[in-house]
Amino acid sequence: MPDTPVASAAPERTIRATEGDAASTPKLTRSIGVVGGTLLTLSCLTPASSLFVIVPDSFATLGTGTALTIAVAALLCIGVAFTYSELGTLIPSSGGEYAMVGTLMGRLAGWLVFVLSLIVVMIVPPIIALGTADYLAPIVHLDPQWTAAAVMLLATAMGLLDLRANAWITGIFLVLEVVACAVVAFLGFTHTQRPASVLVHPVIDAGNGHSAAVTGGLIVAGLATALFILQGFSTAVYLAEEMDNPRRNVSRTVLWTLAIGAAVVLIPVIAITLGAPDLKTLGAGDVAGMVQDWSNSGVGTFVSLCIALAIINAAIVMVIQNSRVVFASARDAAWPTAVNRVFSHVGRRFGSPWAATLAVGVPGAALCFVNLDTLSEVTGVAVAAMYVFVALGALVSRRGEHKHRLAWRMPLWPAIPALLIVALAWVLYQQSTKSLVITGAIVLGAAVYWACYLRPRQETHWVISVPEDEQAPVETVPAGPLPE
Repeated sequence: MPDTPVASAAPERTIRATEGDAASTPKLTRSIGVVGGTLLTLSCLTPASSLFVIVPDSFATLGTGTALTIAVAALLCIGVAFTYSELGTLIPSSGGEYAMVGTLMGRLAGWLVFVLSLIVVMIVPPIIALGTADYLAPIVHLDPQWTAAAVMLLATAMGLLDLRANAWITGIFLVLEVVACAVVAFLGFTHTQRPASVLVHPVIDAGNGHSAAVTGGLIVAGLATALFILQGFSTAVYLAEEMDNPRRNVSRTVLWTLAIGAAVVLIPVIAITLGAPDLKTLGAGDVAGMVQDWSNSGVGTFVSLCIALAIINAAIVMVIQNSRVVFASARDAAWPTAVNRVFSHVGRRFGSPWAATLAVGVPGAALCFVNLDTLSEVTGVAVAAMYVFVALGALVSRRGEHKHRLAWRMPLWPAIPALLIVALAWVLYQQSTKSLVITGAIVLGAAVYWACYLRPRQETHWVISVPEDEQAPVETVPAGPLPE
């Protein structure tokens, strides 16, 4: 398939290509391929820290149904991965979801998606970091909040370095993370206490040695958290401006990360479910304690330290990738001019957006001193709502000038994004009123900011941009999957 654009008269768009002012427009350095991108994105998905920090709460509410819930979420995520792969190669931008949706559905939709992503950007790293002290306990007892804040500041400092260096640093940590998950899976499977049938006929501890069935409604309600557990695979699109050949490598990175990440999470969850001494212990979610019981103190300490490193690794990568979203929003003039100028600045030595990195990492350290239980529920709602917007974008991605642009194209379009929207709408319907109201209030406030500040300045503010040399060219033949 030729990769040569043809001349066409493009209609007026809400996207601005940074072409004529290439010398003055802030740009990121393209320095990573599929391997580096997958290492960074897997670290952002952070399977081990999700497994050991977030999954235990699911054991408390879903019992042996946790694995089933994560498996269903993984199936939903295949559809999500297809939508991200298509839109991420069609519109490769470090703005990620908001750039894709804003380009295809208009500036307001893009702004609302940006705010939803900002919820995730600001809240997820502190949530993960707060688990660090628990897994350092075998060698030193630390205050959880101060330890989490220190992790966030360390992650911020690392985020200021060159991206290629961070890819290999986080890759080393990722190996230890996967080893810890493998050890837990081995120990769980070799200490099986219950039949595999409890995975498809789930039960939960009801007290006094009794169990109760986990209903389908609880499984559906738990999908928001399960999507949150697997969410990081989609952040590969944030690296689009720093990947070589993004129209090919973004889709591969998204799909590889989902496949590997889901396996690294789900297999140990199944092992823990089958190997827990009883349902009460499973519901307590003390994975480190179970590892100690299954093995010895040395193995337990090794696993705990690997988990602590995984959490630190996740914080580093989240700060790196999330800072790219803030950088892109400033480049697209989402804020007052002075703020945009600072956040869109790229340092010459390491090529990183240093101000945007500080804007993500420092407030994240402060959030470690806030009760984040409710906010974690809000994050699950924000992730599901963001996926709905991306799926809507996929439905309209093959019209107008985008119809014949060279990009990875998902199979079974438009059935996949349509079914995804229905499934995610049902998931959102099952969430708590409190989390829905909080998320709705944030989105409403964002809409007011749009109406009062951004819309009156639409000639100069919130002009969504994609660097010209990264845009998918118009094809000379009908669109289809990229050739090998």
